[in-house]
Amino acid sequence: MDSATANKQLIDQLPKIAHRPDQLETLLDAASFRERLLHEIAQAKSRIYLVALYLQDDEAGRSILDALYEAKQKNPVLDIKVLVDWHRAQRGLIGAEKSDGNAALYREYSEKYTYKVDVLGVPVRNREVFGVLHLKGFIIDDTVIYSGASLNDVYLAQHDRYRYDRYHVIKSKALADCMANFIGTKLVSSDAVTCLSQPSRPNTKVLKPAIRDLRARLQSASYSFISQHINADQVGLTPMVGLGKRKNFLNTQICRLIACAHEDLTICTPYFNPPRSVMREIRRALRRGVNVTIIVGDKTANDFYIPPDEPFRTISGLPYLYEINLRNFARRNEAAIAKRQLRIHLWKHDDNSFHLKGIWVDRSYMLLTGNNLNPRAWKLDLENAILLHDKNRLLEDEMQREIDTILSHTQLIGSYKQIEKLDVYPAQVRKLLKRIKRIRADHLLNQIL
Repeated sequence: MDSATANKQLIDQLPKIAHRPDQLETLLDAASFRERLLHEIAQAKSRIYLVALYLQDDEAGRSILDALYEAKQKNPVLDIKVLVDWHRAQRGLIGAEKSDGNAALYREYSEKYTYKVDVLGVPVRNREVFGVLHLKGFIIDDTVIYSGASLNDVYLAQHDRYRYDRYHVIKSKALADCMANFIGTKLVSSDAVTCLSQPSRPNTKVLKPAIRDLRARLQSASYSFISQHINADQVGLTPMVGLGKRKNFLNTQICRLIACAHEDLTICTPYFNPPRSVMREIRRALRRGVNVTIIVGDKTANDFYIPPDEPFRTISGLPYLYEINLRNFARRNEAAIAKRQLRIHLWKHDDNSFHLKGIWVDRSYMLLTGNNLNPRAWKLDLENAILLHDKNRLLEDEMQREIDTILSHTQLIGSYKQIEKLDVYPAQVRKLLKRIKRIRADHLLNQIL
């Protein structure tokens, strides 16, 4: 038995929730995601659990809070919990003046209404740079809306710009229950998880012992559900979670998923900075003849990109660092590009940004995840995913429609030479990247960014 077949067997042995294909809907743009999320919140009967890196103090963020509070006032017994990263919620945007961040917004809303909505801060580590809440999933009654998006103007296409992500609506009581149970038993119950809308909050220093305990528990945590038999007219759902670089269940399964590809492998990532284990499996897939497609945002579609005619900030060097990684990868695999075994697509659409992540294998598996497939996700952040098993290819058309939509704003790279090199970057970017290389800080940067 070859290694790809052995890894496929391990993937197929994962526990699964049986699911009807017609109960999974793929939304193809950010505006549809915003409208559906607000619609589901308005219709909620029993519970609303929203988990995101942040809920921003802007028009879209306020529209979500408005909808949540309106639902709570109409139905006070409605169980509503919003979970965001503790550190991210208490600071302003990068480069902005020091402020109380989005927590001030949560407090403002709490003071206005009779029935409160719990907005809870989850500290994965003592400092944001060493780990954040990157768990995803919006659970409304028995529906899970899964996306890598956070909640603000650009993610929700509130105005003229959008940040492109993936958006799936899954109607499954078993999946919703197991994800809600994880939130309640593993996160909400922790002494480290604190309400952000209260007038006074403990500082992180006081919470250090509780944060240490929470992280230790999360490193061995998993979703709890009863595995079900998958009939010929059903697909399987496997929710997974992972934290930390040792014994990370999610990381292991992502590597196995790539390693089981026999024919086709498609990977989306917003930042081309794969962990060594992922890069190793991509190289092996190419060696065994798998057709590999990589879809990544152009540097100008990166969250951190700043046009050369605007004031330079150190953080704006990041998109160029990722592009250097991509160019080096393409150069090493130029032969595979030439024979179209490796296809690299750069996404760019006007002034919008790219935030997609996901994996498709042999038209039989699809991974929904917020994991950026980078060292930070691999080692520092709390991540999750839902793996769809579709051995009878019942969702093949749905999957292909999503991929085709993603590809509609991409350019296929015919040679590594099409990707810009250091020599043509703006002077300040060149200076920064050369300094980083000189002090050998690029490896450290790749781990934490």
